[in-house]
Amino acid sequence: MDTEGSGRRTVTSSPPGRSNTWPDQARRMAREIRRRVLELTLGRDGCYLSQALSSAEILATLYTRSARLGPSLGPAVPPAFSGVPGQAGVSHGHGAAYNGPRGSDYDRLLISPAHYAVAVYAALVSTGRMSPEALDQFNTDGSKLEMIGAEHSPGFELTTGSFGQALSQAGGIAMANSLRGSSGRFFVFMSDGELEEGQTWEALQCLGHYRIDSVVVCVDVNGMQYDGATSEVMNIEPIESRITGFGGIAVSVDGHDVEAIDRAIQQTPHEGRPLVILCYTDSARGMPMLNARKPKLHFVRFRNDSEREHARAVAENWARTA
Repeated sequence: MDTEGSGRRTVTSSPPGRSNTWPDQARRMAREIRRRVLELTLGRDGCYLSQALSSAEILATLYTRSARLGPSLGPAVPPAFSGVPGQAGVSHGHGAAYNGPRGSDYDRLLISPAHYAVAVYAALVSTGRMSPEALDQFNTDGSKLEMIGAEHSPGFELTTGSFGQALSQAGGIAMANSLRGSSGRFFVFMSDGELEEGQTWEALQCLGHYRIDSVVVCVDVNGMQYDGATSEVMNIEPIESRITGFGGIAVSVDGHDVEAIDRAIQQTPHEGRPLVILCYTDSARGMPMLNARKPKLHFVRFRNDSEREHARAVAENWARTA
């Protein structure tokens, strides 16, 4: 494990003969995220696989390059709940510890869509912030690695409650930081389904009005939600012009191009306005067999031995190339 002195990113060292540039590291990490979640999907007979397939490069870019995150403060293997969460005397810990310490030298990464939790856990393992053995606990009784993440889940700082609440919470934290004169950015990872929620737009309007430019939003625009295609359930396009109208700055990128994502984050002027990176992605990335299920791809369970065989072959191939 090699942590750069700037505190900006944590990266894994490469085997001899492999490129150690950050884009290649991020691309390898994206494959690792997909592989780990695919293996869990096979092992648990179902998982939020499509969310990992679409968001892998976004999370890899944030964790290895764009966000200044210090070293993890969380245990390598999260301890199980010592009792019923909320019960007096029961400590559940805080998932934000895995994203490093708070302070003016660091940014904060806030995860909004709780059903992306498995992709976040895989990202933490792939960056050495959590042990691979921790994934054995995923979605088991008493574990903090729940399928739907909350504030005690590794990598999570917020319980986002009803869909689309994290941006409002991030905005409030950022405004408080601004009043205190503190530096540091607030990265908010969102799904495009959250753009169907009125609270998201209210939060954007508030950030624009108060000129809060420390908030950077990365949206996984995969075009699908629980009930089907977003274009049919509740059309959210044209997203760019809507974000501009509500006081933000929007940039659209290929969500599977790590360099394009980072370039948009680092080089887009947005003084006095929140920045929103619209990462257009494919929820069957790397697994074209899933295309036939679109737009009903919210939760993936392989239906027969043939599909499971194919999925195992894909996972083995990703393991060889990671």
